[in-house]
Amino acid sequence: MIHTGLQDKVVVVTGAAAGIGRATALRFAEEGCRVASWDVSPNNTPAGAACLAQHVDVTSAASIQTAVDDVVALWGRIDILINNAGILRDGQLLKYKDGALLGTMSDDAFDAVINVNLKGVFLCTRAVAPHMVAAGGGVILNASSVVGLYGNFGQTNYVATKSGVIGMTKTWARELGKYGIRVNAIAPGFIATEMVQAMPEKILAGMVARTPLGRAGQPTDIANAYLWLASDGASFITGTVLSVDGGVVTGT
Repeated sequence: MIHTGLQDKVVVVTGAAAGIGRATALRFAEEGCRVASWDVSPNNTPAGAACLAQHVDVTSAASIQTAVDDVVALWGRIDILINNAGILRDGQLLKYKDGALLGTMSDDAFDAVINVNLKGVFLCTRAVAPHMVAAGGGVILNASSVVGLYGNFGQTNYVATKSGVIGMTKTWARELGKYGIRVNAIAPGFIATEMVQAMPEKILAGMVARTPLGRAGQPTDIANAYLWLASDGASFITGTVLSVDGGVVTGT
């Protein structure tokens, strides 16, 4: 058995009410961590002495600071931050039919995704990192995506955030390394979350067809990758992006 060194670590997981976030919160709890699950949706992660479900809006610095203060008051520190929260508002930059412009991506659709997926990562990290500095170290893990590496049709806003997360990850790895803080990102491929499973069967089949391993990933596949990057086994890894995608080939 691999020793992870995670027993009793204090972990914050954003977007923890469902999908990858929930699987991640549960996986770290199984490993003996104390887990604070943050989400704006009703949070069904287990409650108990080692689990704390908090209503947190990652677009609000005040909401985040209140949650951070509560976690530190309860457990004394934050060892690991997993910036997982994210939303979609897909649409083409421009949509034409028969030479006529039918529509564009709206300001609201662009701003909503930027605020959650990119600014939210910034706000959460800015609030948590000082506690890691004070403690002499920590781990920050950010959710990117394979589309942040390769682009994707109809996702200008989402791709911009996921590419931006990679840039912030590499920057923070440089800035925070001297304080013993490691910063990495994960780039999931096609993962069978509740949101994805609600898509039309034809689209789902097409996604699987572009994945060489021939299946969709499971939320636990990503949770296990987060677990490893947070563990002692990854103690010399920082500033990297780990693709967990079954070898997916993205495109139009």
